[in-house]
Amino acid sequence: MSCGEPHETDCSEVLDHLYEFLDHEMPDSDSNKIRTHFDECSPCLEKYGLEQAVKKLVKRCCGQDDVPADLRDKVISRLDMIRAGQTVPQHDIVSTEAADSP
Repeated sequence: MSCGEPHETDCSEVLDHLYEFLDHEMPDSDSNKIRTHFDECSPCLEKYGLEQAVKKLVKRCCGQDDVPADLRDKVISRLDMIRAGQTVPQHDIVSTEAADSP
C-alpha cells in the first residue's frame, strides 16, 4: 500500500512493522517515525485504526484463553502471507468438515 506521496518513512515499511508498533515492541525512535508517518498519510492511519480495532476485538473476545505459541506463530505467518498478496497453501486450509471428523 502506498498513498503515492513521498514520506521520510515508506508506507510499506510502516505497514511491515505495524504490529510491532501496536504491541509497543519497537524502540521509541522507530515509534516516533511511524507516528510522524501517520500524521502525513491517511491511508496508513486508516489501516492502523483498522488493525487496532481488530486487535481490541480479539482481546475482548479471546483475551482469557491461553493460545499455544505455535498456533499464534502459524496464524501470524498466514496473516503476513495474505497481507503480502501470497496464496495460502491449500494444505494449510482446513475445512470445518475435516476439523469436525474423528
